[in-house]
Amino acid sequence: MQKTLKKYFVIFTVPTLLAFAFAFIIPFIQGLYLSFCEFTTVKNAKWVGLNNYVRAFTDNKDFLNALLLTACFTIVSILTINLFAFAIALLLTRKMKGTNLFRTVFFMPNLIGGIVLGYTWQQMINAVLLRYETTIVSNAKYGFIGLVILMNWQMIGYMMIIYIAGLQNVPTDLIEAAQIDGATPWQRLTKVTIPMVMPSITICMFLTLSNSFKLFDQNKALTDGAPMNKTELLALNIYRTYYARTGYEGVGQAKAVMFFVLVAVIALVQLRLTRSKEVDQ
Repeated sequence: MQKTLKKYFVIFTVPTLLAFAFAFIIPFIQGLYLSFCEFTTVKNAKWVGLNNYVRAFTDNKDFLNALLLTACFTIVSILTINLFAFAIALLLTRKMKGTNLFRTVFFMPNLIGGIVLGYTWQQMINAVLLRYETTIVSNAKYGFIGLVILMNWQMIGYMMIIYIAGLQNVPTDLIEAAQIDGATPWQRLTKVTIPMVMPSITICMFLTLSNSFKLFDQNKALTDGAPMNKTELLALNIYRTYYARTGYEGVGQAKAVMFFVLVAVIALVQLRLTRSKEVDQ
C-alpha cells in the first residue's frame, strides 16, 4: 500500500501544486516586487526602493488610523464572538428539545454574503437611530459598534458549530469524576471542559482573528469608512489607496504587503500561544 501511494504521490500532488503556484505564489512574488515600484500597469513599473513604504506612513495618517481601528475591532470581535459562541455551544450541548433547530438558525447568517449583510444591517441600524435623528455614518462610534454587531451576528453561529464539536468530544467520565470529587460547575468548566476544548478554541480564535483583520465587504457596505474615513478598516484603506488615488498604486501595493505580513505574524503567534495550552486527550 505504501509503495502504491509513493508511486502515485507526484501524479496527485503536481496539479494542486501548479494551481497553488499560479494562483498564489507567482502573484505574491510579483506583488512584492511591485511594492517597490511606481507603476500604473505591470509593464511600466519603475523601481523606487522603499519610497512606497515610507509614503504609506507619511503621506497622511489614514493608514495608521485604519491600523489602530482594525486592531481595536479585531480584539473586541475575538472576545465577543468567542464568548457568545462558547456560551451558546454549552447551552446547545445539554439535552434540550429543538437543539438542532437552534443550531441551524444560529448558523444561517454565515451563509449570507458580506455586501448583503452590510446593507441589511445599515438599514436596520439607521431605522433605530432615526428616532434620535441621526444615522450610523454620522458618528464613528455608531459605525464601530455596527461593525462589531454585524461581525458577531455573522460569525457566532460558525464558531458555535466548532465549539459544539469540541464539547461533544469531552469524555463524560472526566466530568463525572470531577463532580464526584466535589468540583463546582465553574471548576468543572475551567479545570476540565475548557482545557479539553482548547483545539477548538485555537481554531475559532484563528478564524475570528483572520476574518476580523481582512474584513472588507461588510465595512464597504455598512459605513464605507464614513464619517471622514474614521470607520475605515485596513482592507478598505488598501483598496481605496490602490484604486481610488491616481499615482498611489505602488503605495497601495506596499500597504497590501505589510498587511499580509502583519496578519501572518499575528496569526502565527496566536496559534503558537493557544496550541501551547492544549492538552493530550
